Amino acid sequence: MVFSLPNLLTMFRIVVIPLLVAAFYLDSPEVRWASLALFSAAGISDFFDGWLARRWNKVSALGRFLDPIADKLLVASILLMLVAFDRMGPWSVLPALVILCREILVSGLREYLAELKVGMPVTKLAKWKTAVQMVALPLLMVGDAAPAWIPARDLGEVTLWAAAILTGITGYDYLKAGLRHMAASDAASGQ
Repeated sequence: MVFSLPNLLTMFRIVVIPLLVAAFYLDSPEVRWASLALFSAAGISDFFDGWLARRWNKVSALGRFLDPIADKLLVASILLMLVAFDRMGPWSVLPALVILCREILVSGLREYLAELKVGMPVTKLAKWKTAVQMVALPLLMVGDAAPAWIPARDLGEVTLWAAAILTGITGYDYLKAGLRHMAASDAASGQ
């Protein structure tokens, strides 16, 4: 089960991270477009790993564990590299920070709720948030290498702000649901 196609697709998202990071150091228009293609393939693999696992009945503990981690590692790595290499304006660091903080919050919340045997399913809005992020990041990665008639950096920054707004909403929703479960757990234990 470890080497099922869904799990390999999830692992692919982790394996491409060093290549995407290296692309920032080997900067050229061709490298930027190649990294966009690689990032897009990783984003598409995010859809197919879960879809195939459910369709083929190959859902595994490794996949359930690794899938959200792979997503967070990929997004966090790209956001940090975009900031480090000045591929976004100073005001766009704020939505990047919101996205990173929400990911840490939700990860911690999921870990805590797992101890209570409470699952936190991904909401439709959270899936939209991911989709918007997966549009914003490659636009910012290509940036100035895009043809002059495509304002990739500007579009990427606007889309990143949209992703941050969705991130804030979904983070709040998850936190509210998590706090409800924590209060119920405290009440059940008499605290």
